[in-house]
Amino acid sequence: MDRIRIVGGNELNGVIPISGAKNAALPLMIASLLTSDTLTLENVPHLADVELLLRILGNHGVDVSVNGRRERQGEGYSRTIHFTCRTIVDTTAPYELVSKMRASFWVIGPLLAREGRARVSLPGGCAIGTRPVDLFIEGLTALGATMEIDSGYINATAPKGGLIGGTYTFPKVSVGATHVMLMAASLARGTTVINYAAREPEVVDLAYCLNAMGAKISGAGTSTITIEGVHSLSGARHRVLPDRIETGTSAMAVAMTGGDVTLEGTDFALLDTPLDAVRRAGAEITVTPSGLRVVGHGHAIRPVDVVTEPYPGFPTDLQAQFMGLMTRANGVSHVTETIFENRFMHVQELARLGARITLSGQTARIEGVTRLRGAPVMATDLRASVSLVIAGLAAEGETTVSRVYHLDRGFERLEEKLTRCGAVVERITD
Repeated sequence: MDRIRIVGGNELNGVIPISGAKNAALPLMIASLLTSDTLTLENVPHLADVELLLRILGNHGVDVSVNGRRERQGEGYSRTIHFTCRTIVDTTAPYELVSKMRASFWVIGPLLAREGRARVSLPGGCAIGTRPVDLFIEGLTALGATMEIDSGYINATAPKGGLIGGTYTFPKVSVGATHVMLMAASLARGTTVINYAAREPEVVDLAYCLNAMGAKISGAGTSTITIEGVHSLSGARHRVLPDRIETGTSAMAVAMTGGDVTLEGTDFALLDTPLDAVRRAGAEITVTPSGLRVVGHGHAIRPVDVVTEPYPGFPTDLQAQFMGLMTRANGVSHVTETIFENRFMHVQELARLGARITLSGQTARIEGVTRLRGAPVMATDLRASVSLVIAGLAAEGETTVSRVYHLDRGFERLEEKLTRCGAVVERITD
């Protein structure tokens, strides 16, 4: 099993190319099930989750063509992938595939919309708290679907003639369920109104792509989205937006280690709330023609309190990384997690590096320390794994992070990008 070895103490200086967003690429890939034409996606990151979803889509009949070469962009790489699903050959998404990645459950929407039926295993994914599928079931039921749970699978059936437009109000914000509703309602008969919809940039990106395919979606990026169903969708070409989580993670790494790094190919508007928190912590962040410039001072980190919230609030996917930054702040800070009830598993691992963190319910109190010391640590989930890497970059001595398969799910060639900026980071394969 791979590990990552880090020798801390070096500033980061140079350029970090920001990859395409995993959280945008996955629903965009799944949207290829909605049309018999070719959907071409540019800037698709090479990640474990993307590769797994390619297998899952192939199981349903999607023909995948990846350009014969990786296309150079600055210092980074992107891929252009063509998806063609002439015929859906299987409407079952089996447990052995879906259990490995929660987002693969989202195929239920396109399968139901295009074929009128779907049998999809209940999902798996990171162990960061209960993430029920109730909202998916209720939303699709509002479009006329019949949903039954049997032996760990959801059997979904559309009415004769297809799904029917309807109105659904989410009881709480759900990015995944909003994705599924957008895809399913695009081919429903009549108009669908989604209230209390997720407002994340990845939702807007999906709506933009679906509209390019012929859908009629308005209001994406607000809490009310309206979809006028169409008979069919065509192919399109779409570029995946830059990864705001990688952007925020990289900015926090520079703020913690010190240095001067350009985050190439990203957009401040995608994550102004967390970047404002990094600024308040003492880093300088400026918009440049190619992306963002981050200047960190390492030794002069100020304590900042944050509360995770749905977009445009502070994202839960940056909570662990920001906590890592706060371990070196000059004072006491607080991080409150309101999205997932079990997303503090990284606390004990940060403590192994010398962090002083106490928990009270869903709030972590972080008392900054003057230095961290390297130690063997273990990743518990995707975002926790990169928080340990950030801490290791600033720690004295050697830190080894095990179970980095979590890291490979969401960060493209992280070691290479950090090494090019002066970090001492290497992957060890046993």
